[in-house]
Amino acid sequence: MNRFLMTTTALALGLTGPAFADMEAAQAFLDAEIGDTSVLTREEQEAEMQWFIDAAQPFQGMEISVVSETITTHEYEAQVLAPAFTAITGIQVTHDLIGEGDVVERLQTQMQSGENIYDAYVNDSDLIGTHWRYQQVRNLTDWMAGEGADVTSPTLDLDDFIGLSFTTGPDGKLYQMPTQQFANLYWFRYDMFTDEKNMADFQEQFGYELGVPVNWSAYEDIAEFFTGRDLSHMGIEGEIFGNMDYGKKDPSLGWRYTDAWMSMAGMGDVGEPNGLPVDEWGIRVNENSQPVGSCVARGGATNSPAAVYAVTKAIEWLEKYSPPTAAGMTFGEAGPIPAQGNIAQQMFWYTAFTADMVGDGADAVLDDEGMPLWRMAPSPHGAYWTEGTKIGYQDAGSWTLMESTPVDRAKAAWLYAQFVTSKTVDLKKSDVGLTFIRESTIDSEHFTERAPRLGGLVEFYRSPARVQWSPTGTNVPDYPRLAQLWWQNIGDAMSGDKTPQEALDQLCADQEQVMERLERAGVQGELGPVLNEEQEPDFWLSQEGSPKAQLENEDEEPITVSYDELIQSWQN
Repeated sequence: MNRFLMTTTALALGLTGPAFADMEAAQAFLDAEIGDTSVLTREEQEAEMQWFIDAAQPFQGMEISVVSETITTHEYEAQVLAPAFTAITGIQVTHDLIGEGDVVERLQTQMQSGENIYDAYVNDSDLIGTHWRYQQVRNLTDWMAGEGADVTSPTLDLDDFIGLSFTTGPDGKLYQMPTQQFANLYWFRYDMFTDEKNMADFQEQFGYELGVPVNWSAYEDIAEFFTGRDLSHMGIEGEIFGNMDYGKKDPSLGWRYTDAWMSMAGMGDVGEPNGLPVDEWGIRVNENSQPVGSCVARGGATNSPAAVYAVTKAIEWLEKYSPPTAAGMTFGEAGPIPAQGNIAQQMFWYTAFTADMVGDGADAVLDDEGMPLWRMAPSPHGAYWTEGTKIGYQDAGSWTLMESTPVDRAKAAWLYAQFVTSKTVDLKKSDVGLTFIRESTIDSEHFTERAPRLGGLVEFYRSPARVQWSPTGTNVPDYPRLAQLWWQNIGDAMSGDKTPQEALDQLCADQEQVMERLERAGVQGELGPVLNEEQEPDFWLSQEGSPKAQLENEDEEPITVSYDELIQSWQN
């Protein structure tokens, strides 16, 4: 048994101690797990590992606990990288994998109680507005320059990270460090779209070419065209659907909308990474970044015509063009469905599912040589969208250190966070989970070679288009409290208990109620909400930007583009 496997086995048996923390263990790990799947040379890898060994000396034998949600990338961290880190450094890491909602709940409990539940969290950057305002997480900019300087790697290379704008507050300080990122993109069956009969039939029926939809009008036409279509001439049996989504009243339903469905419709203002002064949650802020409203009456857009249009379309497409079971599904249940082979397109598809689309069980969407029959592309935008507006969501699970964590434990956890994001391991980790965080990994020769098997994922992340996909921004003052309002209210619209307008009126009122409580409590100081006085909606709807007035015609002229030409334009 090689040294790396021996040490991980010993860890499982509880037989290890500081004696295992040495370069021999690091070399065994590099031989067994990394090899040449790294952007660093072997000499550079060993130098980086030696730094971790030296920096960890004061913490040998310490046991720390960290937590993340359960996705492929974090499973790799917990099952492979955590034991390796322990073997190399002598710091024993327990990396728990739990549901995303549970991660937020534990973090919220630690914020409220001051009790150290975990020594580090992989916490979505969606909470950046929360962290910046409450100041209960360590400001990493100051941490790396001060208290944590002795445990900050000289090869960390923050400039190589592609998502730091998502984890930086309006004060210019870094509050979280990404460890995985994935976007929600448009997914479609390239083989169905390039089939000569399908192309000719679509042209005859709709009067324009079948291709990647640029706007929602084209997406709707394509959904109608493929739903119920006989594709036996392609050797595809079973009922075909032109859309895939989910609609169960569940916390994940809220993500569907806060994760930028509204921005895709065009609800928010122009701005990157998020619209200002009105973001994709419909929350408006003033010049001091203080939230001032969510409802149109206060200058927000959560219940604006664009928001109503967004929810109305989602419900319509779910009912007309999706599998009948989709309405009762959650995010996790719906995600794998396109791999079964009877979905023609999906506007809102997370690239975190890419690994499932190229592995075992994905035969229905792979050709005989294992190449994908599908592709991914930028999501189409709705009728209210304007150039320069965010057009989609990008998840950025990020290492977060709480102020309530003792300094020595925070230092040990920070070493682990840097290890699992280091250049030594990042290429291999990305190879497994396909959730890119580093420019050097994206631009590597390894992913140039692998790109044809990943359906456009690499091309997207190498393209200038990726900046229009971003997580929740700093307008949201308290993510845990506000996020739960979305799935409850949107769920009422999905079930038919309320109209989209009624549900969104209630949602924005509920958001403002939370912000009013924050304002009265003063817990966020000068950064907290200061709500505007209510005015007639026309006051705000007549002004430039968001909230936007009702369009006379929400059915735009449909536009499509050839996928091959789209990719070529990125590469040029």
